[in-house]
Amino acid sequence: MDGYLEAVERQRRALAADPELAEFVRMATLAANGHNTQPWTFRLDGSGLAILPDTARRTPVADPDDHHLFVSLGCAAENLVIAAAAHGRAAEVAIGDGAAPGIDIALRQAAPAPGALHDAIPLRQSTRSVYDGAPVSASELALLTEAAREAGVSVQVFTESADRDAILDLVIAGNEAQMDDPDWVQELLDWLRFSPARALATGDGLFSACSGNPVLPEWLGPRLFKAVFSKASETDKYRDHVRSSAGIAVFVADRPDPAHWIAVGRSFERFALQATALGIRTAHLNQPVEVPPIREEFARWLGIPGARPDLVIRFGRAPALPMSARRPVAAVLA
Repeated sequence: MDGYLEAVERQRRALAADPELAEFVRMATLAANGHNTQPWTFRLDGSGLAILPDTARRTPVADPDDHHLFVSLGCAAENLVIAAAAHGRAAEVAIGDGAAPGIDIALRQAAPAPGALHDAIPLRQSTRSVYDGAPVSASELALLTEAAREAGVSVQVFTESADRDAILDLVIAGNEAQMDDPDWVQELLDWLRFSPARALATGDGLFSACSGNPVLPEWLGPRLFKAVFSKASETDKYRDHVRSSAGIAVFVADRPDPAHWIAVGRSFERFALQATALGIRTAHLNQPVEVPPIREEFARWLGIPGARPDLVIRFGRAPALPMSARRPVAAVLA
């Protein structure tokens, strides 16, 4: 693990005083993304750049309409905008039209605007562990919801135990439906990394140590996964995760299209960075939005029948876990 941790620390090093455009791309690649697939390509163009979907990194079973892919692009764009602003480049973001829009970002010189969200970029992670159960203060909740403010996106926050238990029931129902699908299980397994060597070699995927699970030889990991991955164990895990959390935030776009999913990603990334700055962890509980019948039931429970909930995020306090690896900048440039 020592070599892995050292490599990841280098990937997450702070920016130099006058970074080149490719260094802003490095900050963008530290953004949240589904299964750590990193489904993006960056095209540099003078003083600006474009972020494009990398459809070779789709997860078609869990994400058949590329919803999570476009949310991930929005997360990457927000990291880049925040990093650029901190180093004296103001960004103008334009989202393309159509079924697979890219994101064009024009940068111009401006006064540096450093801040807590920029400092949190290398530290943000999806912390998939039991939290300490302590509540988050009203002032902290206000900062989180303000950070997430984005045109076309609304956020509902639930801190009462009855609400969290109701969401937990939907998480469990969605998880059970997914576990009954062998294609979904295989797709998850394809993105799991059990050894530090494999995680570093690919630079992507869900490394077991990053979710508090044992590090294993690659020949053993898939066999053990198939032996222990069960509905009962997953239900117990999610029950502990939800009930130890301070609350759950649900993100909903005004319309179910790629441009709005990108906006959800930008909103969530700021929420997650603000949480990180406050010492608060976040993690995804997206089963209720990934299984269509459960998603419809969830929308009714939220009081928005006919709408599409986009993200379910739990938050609370816990120690950090090892950070996930990223591909080098050269691998994501077009």
